[in-house]
Amino acid sequence: MQRHRNCSPVCISQPCLHASFQVFALLHSGVISDLPQNAGATEAYELNLCAFWPQLSQASAKLPENTLASFEAAIADGVEGIESDVHMSRDGVVIMFHDYTLTRTTNFTGNIKDSNYYGVGGMQHARTKKEPQQPIPTLPEALALLMNPENMHVHFNIDVKPSNDTETLFTAMHTAISAFPEWETALAPRILLGLWHPKDLGPAKSILPYCKRCSISFSLWITRTYMWDDVECISLWQNALVSREGQKLLREAKATGKKVLAYTVNEPAHMIEMVRYGVDGIITDYPNRYLALRSGLEKNYETTILQSSRRYLWLNISFSWLFVTFVQRFSEFALQKLVEPFPAVVT
Repeated sequence: MQRHRNCSPVCISQPCLHASFQVFALLHSGVISDLPQNAGATEAYELNLCAFWPQLSQASAKLPENTLASFEAAIADGVEGIESDVHMSRDGVVIMFHDYTLTRTTNFTGNIKDSNYYGVGGMQHARTKKEPQQPIPTLPEALALLMNPENMHVHFNIDVKPSNDTETLFTAMHTAISAFPEWETALAPRILLGLWHPKDLGPAKSILPYCKRCSISFSLWITRTYMWDDVECISLWQNALVSREGQKLLREAKATGKKVLAYTVNEPAHMIEMVRYGVDGIITDYPNRYLALRSGLEKNYETTILQSSRRYLWLNISFSWLFVTFVQRFSEFALQKLVEPFPAVVT
């Protein structure tokens, strides 16, 4: 979710309100970093960086978001993955773009779903407001970048906005993916579908069965009730993850082999707390902060861990039970109100 690129993990600032999914304006706004699952002072482990918002890596931070130029710069920085949101145009083209409308980041206006990509006045002619001006990339163009020989190690997380007609979207995505030689072994295993709404699970399993699925949510209830059985990975709001129920869900995920990501983790103390909890990865706006932290962990794990205070868990109101509960309930309401109600729970 904008996402205002520099907003705090729980900030819903005015720039975040450009889209109807106000509460979802925080997700995947940075870089994801793999963390040791059970690190100790003497345990050897490898920490990798994987860009989920590649424009926030050091070189690509100067480039417009969700463009091929930012993806290329992120890969050149050494990240191991890129993330982008997908939308479908009126003429059936899958494009890489965050917002539902073109106004905020391009010199065009209008809703993406009501706009053609090709032709006179099509979005192929749109350019980013931010310099250097860049076109809006299509999914085939992004996949072609991943299929370059030097980029075969790069993974691709696709954030599927729940307002999409996912059957149509996933069919178009399959066409794009399967157009590449050896796609089943060289491309498909590197794609992760990020899903918000349970309505998207069925189409994902039937149309894109070769893509791993990840539940993205503010809500522990949505994750547990609707997404749990059909995903290999869960991406959770860190404020919910540190709650008692969040820690219970984390333990259960590990027991069943699911990967757990935490977002959006920007403060060093918060990063260290996620290390303590044993999450598999963090999503952050500030990879340089984590690089410094990682260096300390590699040199002296125990000393680095002990340098961090946990007081923020009690002093920061955004981690309070009341605030976390409110955000979770609001996200559950908004997702059903703006997309469609969840199916009835059979007990």
